[in-house]
Amino acid sequence: MCGIIGYLGERSAAPIIMDSLKRLEYRGYDSAGVAIFNEADGQTSVVKSAAKVDTLVERLTEEMPEGRLGIGHTRWATHGRPTVINAHPHTDCHKQVMVIHNGIIENFAELRRDLQARGHVFISETDTEVVPHLIEEYDKGDLVAAVREALAKLRGAYAMAIFSQRDPDLLIGARLNAPLVVGIGVKEWFVASDITAVIPYTKKVLLLGEGEMVSVSKLGPQVSTIGGVAVKPKVIEVKWDISQAQKGGFPHFMAKEINEAPEAVSNALRGRLSDEGEVTFEEFGLTDRQLLKVHDIKMVAAGTSFYAALLGKYIIEDLARIPVEVEPASEFRYRQPIIDQDTLVIGVSQSGETADTLAAIREARERKAKVVSITNVVGSSMALESDGVIYLHAGPEIGVASTKTFIAHLTCLYLLGIRLAAVRHRLAPERLRELTAELKALPTAVQKVLDRAEALQALARKYSGHRNFMYIGDLVPARRGLRRRGVEARTDRVAGQEFPGLRDRHPGGHAREDGQQHPGGHRPGRPGAGADQ
Repeated sequence: MCGIIGYLGERSAAPIIMDSLKRLEYRGYDSAGVAIFNEADGQTSVVKSAAKVDTLVERLTEEMPEGRLGIGHTRWATHGRPTVINAHPHTDCHKQVMVIHNGIIENFAELRRDLQARGHVFISETDTEVVPHLIEEYDKGDLVAAVREALAKLRGAYAMAIFSQRDPDLLIGARLNAPLVVGIGVKEWFVASDITAVIPYTKKVLLLGEGEMVSVSKLGPQVSTIGGVAVKPKVIEVKWDISQAQKGGFPHFMAKEINEAPEAVSNALRGRLSDEGEVTFEEFGLTDRQLLKVHDIKMVAAGTSFYAALLGKYIIEDLARIPVEVEPASEFRYRQPIIDQDTLVIGVSQSGETADTLAAIREARERKAKVVSITNVVGSSMALESDGVIYLHAGPEIGVASTKTFIAHLTCLYLLGIRLAAVRHRLAPERLRELTAELKALPTAVQKVLDRAEALQALARKYSGHRNFMYIGDLVPARRGLRRRGVEARTDRVAGQEFPGLRDRHPGGHAREDGQQHPGGHRPGRPGAGADQ
């Protein structure tokens, strides 16, 4: 998740873009950059920083670029480490087209190879850089047409702001599976990933629809589908203040991030799971031959990531039939673990910098084990020190309690379980199709839960005075009880206990494996809430 802002108007663009980037920094903060077009000399000033927005602001303040057209970006890395070269904006071979991007381009590798074969030179590790080169390839004097043609080649998710030195009175925005809005001021326009960026300047906002693009000139915005069909603009008047806007209208970041769970699941799946059930990870680092040699798995983690790993044990053992042990990372290196070159050690960490987990995977590497890390931060220490890495792509998590990244971890563990099962031919084709369909339906299922927020809040208020909770369910559902904050997840404590063995029984007396009531109903006088409820 990244923050993007574009400006076209009668004021100096750089101060507005800097101010907007500060408000967008919660969307990404590992690098930042701006491109400002100076109409006086016909050149574009590009300034980047491999650090937070404050560092970029310091550099810009020293020498403020002049110009009334510009774009700015604050990055949460997904492809390529947080470096100056990888920071946005990105440009083409002749430095004419400037592009900033939020999202993931799934087919960037094949596009990049095709463009390189045609003589295009790439300098970054990012997926975004293919876009300006595609526009350069298709530009025959009509920038809007070139952008349409380029976007038609892309698969994945994107929100973009684009301009070209050849068309200095034109700012283009486009979106697919990622948010983008247009702020409408007095003789000035803004293209942004979030209302946060534009609300100090205007409360009149054009909402860009899915698969739409906007061409902003000094005559105003024109909206169309990416295919070129004109669309009637949908303009609203924003009632939020700046604080509310930054949190997307939610009372706090934790509520916002809970509601981002469906998007987190979608991003974890994006480009990794084919309709046939084939799983591919971009920077996984281990071949099928190496995976076939794995005879056991150790998972090391801390905090909420440890709870995700406990669920991961059930997932992998069930799908791939490989024995899995989950250990607190803080204990792993002190107990002389029995591992060898055919052990796969999986480090689970949102930040990729958890000290104990990092120490544990280093210990595993020293003992010749293969190491894969599942983390949210590109270029983190764990990612760099592992044989392979699976990125969550969940975007930054500001709330202290882990919410969307916990769910993203589980999604990635399911994908890993399928990949491990596939190399062992453990999944029948019909079971693989069923799993694939269920995973692809998961974002919608999560959203349905969130849509019941009022009912869930009523339950929370009803039971908020209780101090002790008992979670009853089968296997994986029982382990979900471990995720509850403040509940002691050990069966030898009173405060919160789990009883995996209890099952609901119908009048005939035999157990249902899924915890649901049998058609015959419950025995009189006996409550029958199933685990899924």
